[in-house]
Amino acid sequence: MAATELLQGTLDMMVLKTLALEPLHGYAIARRIRQASGEVLMVEEGSLYPALYRLEDRGLVAAEWGVSENNRRAKFYHLTKAGRKELDAASEKWTKVSIAVSRVMQGA
Repeated sequence: MAATELLQGTLDMMVLKTLALEPLHGYAIARRIRQASGEVLMVEEGSLYPALYRLEDRGLVAAEWGVSENNRRAKFYHLTKAGRKELDAASEKWTKVSIAVSRVMQGA
């Protein structure tokens, strides 16, 4: 698996996990990921919006227009049933991969 595939898949998984809590607009998704990661992961617009469009194309998220907390028109994304299934599968895979990487790093 190429590093870009791993990173893309990880971003997709984090977006799905973030939307599993509640519908959010793009800026709020990036902010939530940053906060949940202890300010370590900064998701840039150039990565986030292509991920959202990709997830929407795959039917994993759906979007509708609404008004943000700043009284601005914003597209709010929410998880679909297929997105919830994908999140469950991705979470299981991530657990296996992260355990494997930890084992390698502990032995290095």
